[in-house]
Amino acid sequence: MARFKLTIEYEGTRYSGWQIQKNARTVQGELTEACRTVLSSVEFELYGAGRTDAGVHALRQVAHLEAKTMLAPEILRRKINDELPADINVLDVGKASPQFHARHDAVSRSYLYQISRRRTAFGKRYVWWIKDELDIHKMKSATKLFTGLRDFRSFTADDPEEKSTKVQIEEIEIGESGDLILVRIVGSHFLWRMVRQIVGVLAEIGRGTLTVEQAGSFMEKKSEQPAQLTAPPSGLFLERIYYKGDKKAGPLSPVLTISRETGS
Repeated sequence: MARFKLTIEYEGTRYSGWQIQKNARTVQGELTEACRTVLSSVEFELYGAGRTDAGVHALRQVAHLEAKTMLAPEILRRKINDELPADINVLDVGKASPQFHARHDAVSRSYLYQISRRRTAFGKRYVWWIKDELDIHKMKSATKLFTGLRDFRSFTADDPEEKSTKVQIEEIEIGESGDLILVRIVGSHFLWRMVRQIVGVLAEIGRGTLTVEQAGSFMEKKSEQPAQLTAPPSGLFLERIYYKGDKKAGPLSPVLTISRETGS
């Protein structure tokens, strides 16, 4: 048996997330079927670094594949891609140590969220269009609420009695590119819908309908309000999975360009 590290990009609009589910089309399910065809075997393991929700995209998801094959990594990559739909693409396949585990060996993860200041005909699947004017300075001032080791029980539906809701957030960066507001969140791991709820709260602060102080109260005691403000999945991208020794991502940059316009 050989173990490989796969780096994968996908457009998640048509999928019910990463993880295999009964009676639902998923990214892991499509990859599993492609590997089964290429390897002519059911005896293999395909394990992702983390889940993504329905409709969420990935720029560099990571998975490990353990299989009995003599195929070289690049040939394996090409053959798998030949069996995949156009909205899933394996960027790289490399040999990994037998002990490598895509999820357990990851030290941090980063997500990118794109908010559009204007309606767009071409980027609808990749942004959250907000009609209201957003104060980016207020949004930036609120990021300090979430950085460090914090309890995010107000920002997930996960049960804190069954799973710890404490997460180490290393950095939240907010920038602009044309008519896009970009939010990058880097953390040890993420809870279900946590990133989208953080973005939703930041957007309300930018709108002026929520103060930084009010948002801070969500970190002090359990609140249902962040769930009501959950940002749509269309603007969210799993940006990177980091392993020991990896360099951090470069400057904040958009997945697509939406330039400023003067019309309404």
